[in-house]
Order: sequence, then C-alpha cells, then structure tokens
Amino acid sequence: MTETSIEWTDATWNPVAGCTVLTAGCTNCYAMRMAARLDAMGVPKYAGLTRKSGRRAVWTGKIRLDEAALGAPRMWTKPRKVFVNSMSDLFHNDVPVNFIQQVWTVMRDTPRHTYQILTKRPDRMASILNGADFELLPNVWLGTSVEDDRVIHRLDEIRRVPAEIRFVSFEPLIGSVAGADLRDIHWAIVGGESGPYARDMQAVWVDEIEATCRRSGTAFFFKQWGGKNKKLAGRIRHGRTYDEMPSATI
Repeated sequence: MTETSIEWTDATWNPVAGCTVLTAGCTNCYAMRMAARLDAMGVPKYAGLTRKSGRRAVWTGKIRLDEAALGAPRMWTKPRKVFVNSMSDLFHNDVPVNFIQQVWTVMRDTPRHTYQILTKRPDRMASILNGADFELLPNVWLGTSVEDDRVIHRLDEIRRVPAEIRFVSFEPLIGSVAGADLRDIHWAIVGGESGPYARDMQAVWVDEIEATCRRSGTAFFFKQWGGKNKKLAGRIRHGRTYDEMPSATI
C-alpha cells in the first residue's frame, strides 16, 4: 500500500504493473513516467516495463503480476479508499481471469475498505464480471476513463458492468464530451492533464460535464486544472472546490 496525494482516494494498491498505450489519453500517462523512474531506481517490479521514445518513457506492453502484493489490504486495519492498479489496468487483456479472481477474493474479504477500479477496457470488465464466478461487491466501485468524444462509447460499456457504484474519470480531459450520457453513472471525476507535455483543458468542457451531472444526478468531483505546474493551477473553480462523492441511489 502506498499513501497517495490523489484527491479522490487514500491509498494505491498495485497487484499488477505495466500496461499498453491504447488511446490518446495514454500519451502522457503519469504511470509510464513513474514506472521508468522506479526502474531506474532498481525496483525489480518495474524493470523493462517502459522504453524510451524520444524524450518520453512509454509502455512496452509487458505486464507483471505481483502475487506478493495481493495480501496487503488484509493487513490494513484502518478503513481506506483504495485505488486499485494506479500503475496498470486490472482488465488489460494479458491479466488472467484467475488473477482477477484472486484480487476479487481479497476485496471481498476486506469489506472495511472501499476499492476504486478504473479501466480503459470496460468491454472486458463487463464480459468478465457478468460471469458466474464474480459476485457483486458493494465495497468495489467500478469505472472507466474517457478523455474525449472518440472513446465516449466506454460509457455504454461501463453501464453493462454489475456494480453498486459506477464512475467515470474524465482525466486527462483533452476534448469536449458534451454528448456524454451519464445515466446510471454515479460519479464523475474531471481533471486536466499534468506533466511536462500536458495538453490544455478548456473550462467550457468542464462546464459541459457539470451540467450533464446535474441533469443525471451524478456526483461531480473536480480534481485539477492540470498543466505543467498542476499545484500552481490548483483545483479552484468558480471560487470553490467540488468534492462530491457518490451514493448508489440515482
């Protein structure tokens, strides 16, 4: 477990490491930069998971399962919100279903924690979790990432996922998603891209999402404006912060 400064969670848990660049939202992924740094520091778990491409580190597509990390949440006595696989995607095609089942068992056995799982592959998430081997866990929130309208179809796919709480992360928001349908989506996180190559986020795109949230009864969480210096840009919008959290009743 790693304590984290991510505004909408308390800790990260990474039983899987490594990923594959999939769509435009992956271009400047913070996890690629972090994995490259950890590899350079000699952390075996991240060895060979990235390669240099120009000035950037990019995923090689290798996936590493960390069975030693599986039992970590059992040892945390204090209830936490836990972001699962901040350094990967639990529903990557190369993560075996039986390993996902092991992750599910740990989450089932630790109901004191609230687990938050994000995927860019909600189609695989829906296919697997609709199977007989997976039970609906009320302490597991399931979500997908949508960076612009080219991947807005992921919202339809996450609606197929059996979950008490479904959510969407519009981060990095690199284009308008004015046509987003947030029916049966309980929570929306919005954030601009950060880091040395951050792409701009327009305020009107954020306004569009908030308006959609209000119509659909979706909790609205504004994470950050982003940019090369995200701390300087902050997260104040219209003179306040937006830290809404979801409930299962829409």
